[in-house]
Order: sequence, then C-alpha cells, then structure tokens
Amino acid sequence: MLCMETTTIAGAKVSRIGLGTWAIGGLDWGAVPDEVAVATCLGALERGINLIDTAPIYGHGHAEEIVGKAIRAHGRREDFYIATKGGLDWNERGVFANSIATRLRQELEASLRRLGTDYIDLYQMHWPDTRTPIAETAALLAEFQRQGKVRALGVSNFSVAQMEEFRAEAPLSSNQPPYNLFERGVECCAHGESLLSWCADNDVAVLTWSTLCRSLLAGRITRGMSFDAGDIRRVDPKFREPRISQYITAVEELAEFAHQHYDKSVLELAVRWVLDRPGVSVALWGAKRPDQLDAVAGVMGWKLDAAAMAEIDRIVKESVTDQVGPEYLAPKVRES
Repeated sequence: MLCMETTTIAGAKVSRIGLGTWAIGGLDWGAVPDEVAVATCLGALERGINLIDTAPIYGHGHAEEIVGKAIRAHGRREDFYIATKGGLDWNERGVFANSIATRLRQELEASLRRLGTDYIDLYQMHWPDTRTPIAETAALLAEFQRQGKVRALGVSNFSVAQMEEFRAEAPLSSNQPPYNLFERGVECCAHGESLLSWCADNDVAVLTWSTLCRSLLAGRITRGMSFDAGDIRRVDPKFREPRISQYITAVEELAEFAHQHYDKSVLELAVRWVLDRPGVSVALWGAKRPDQLDAVAGVMGWKLDAAAMAEIDRIVKESVTDQVGPEYLAPKVRES
C-alpha cells in the first residue's frame, strides 16, 4: 500500500484523497457496470483511500447502493469513512435545493438503508436552500447527530456567511466547495477573508470537489472531442469553443511543465496543487474504474514550491483568457 497522507475531520483520521462517486452512479457520466463500480470503491481502499464521498443525487441513489455493496464485500464498516449528503430533490423539471425537515428526514433514512449502515461519518448539506432558514436546517442536523445517526456535520457549496449561520446552531466540521487549477472562487476575499482562510481559522475541513475539473486536468480531453448523450460535459460551458481550446492549451503547457520539472503527469500535478493549497484538507478524486486510481501513488511524497506555484499561475492566466466557473451545476430554487 502506498504511503497515503492523512488529516482529521472532527477527530477522525481520513485520507487526504477521497473517492468521489458521482460518476459511478451511472447517470451524467455514462453507464458503469455494478461490479466495476464496486471494484473501484474497493480499489480506493486498497490504495489507502478510506474517505468515500457520495450523495443521493448521484445516480438517484445508485451510487450510495454501490458504496453499500462495497462495504459488505469488504466486510469491515469501520475501515470506511462515509461522507454523504442531503438537501437536493429532483423531478422531470430538474434538480432543486430542498432542505425542508420532512425531506431531510426521508433522505437520511434512505441513505442509511442504501448504504447498509446505521450511521454516517459525515453528513453534508449538498447546496444551500434559499427558501429554508439555514438555522432551521442546522438544528435538524444537530438532532440527527444527537440520535447517533450521523457523527459529524458538514456543508457543501456554502459561503462564509452561510457557514456562520449554520455554525451558530450546530457544530460544523467541513465544507465542500469546487476547487481546482481552473476554478478558484474559494480564494476570493469577501469582507477581507476568503472561504479557505475562514475555514482554516475556524477548524473547518475543506474537501474539494471537481479537483480535476470534470476530467479536463486528467489529460484525457482532446481537441474536437465529443461527449455521449447524458454526459454532464455536454452542457458545461468550459467544453465549448472558444473556451475549450484555451483550457486544452493550458493543460498541454501544464503537462509539459509537470514532465520537465517533476517527471509527473498533468493529473498528478493538478491534484498535488490542490493538496498543497493552504487550508485544503482533502481532494476528492472521481473514478469509474479501479485503474483510474493508479495515479494516486504519483501524487504522494512530493510538494510544489512557491516558484512552481507561480509558474502554474502564469500558464493558466496566459492560456485561459475567458474563464468560467461551475455555476451551471447549481440546483434550481425550490418550487413552492
């Protein structure tokens, strides 16, 4: 087993690489056979990754079922640190933020059932529901924690102000924002403090989603590449011209830099970059097959210095002149 870097979330020891399971849900990223998806979860554990992040929206419950199958196949629940989420609803009109109490109670019980466990290590609000007071949601999650159904509480895609509202009612252990070489909104300062610095100052772990920017930074996206129907990247503005050519140019230059200076791939460079950013606890790594986790070993055991960080910044700034974030993924405002 490789020497996996670790950190702590609410006192629990977790790997600094976490397996993201959006892709193995079988929707949005193409179908994945169940046996391959289970093998991916078990392959993560073999590589020292104990944190597995999932959510009911991933495959409309199927990703959680896959994680549950992997836990049973392995046989030791305590070897897994399971992070799942609540607060999203979906129907034929789309995905909606929904944190009303009845919905969250139903979601929690459904997640426990699909995962085949009586507790969740980290329970996170997937997106803020602007029609439900955050204090009300936090109080309900604190109740789940007192009942022993969840061990730690987190949020995802919350701003500093929203985290402060949550923390006034319940202990907050983590936030999960998008963060990668191309999407750096968490570095922006609001009222003098960035989200990353606020989390560091308040002992809130940061788990980054889209660490590889929807595979752009994996080095597998080529010019003129098309995506199957249902692939989330078909509606991602990054993957349309003229932007996609700019991003691919950046990836090509980053790949050359990684090879020349570290004998690493652009994927290994991109994940190392996230792990070396101040305030980041865990980088989530999405995979559909076990072999897509092979590069984890190449991320461990080295660091990027200030000069390398500066050169990476230069490459991105000069190559990508029309940057866009992941805003298109935000859910709709809940229907009345």
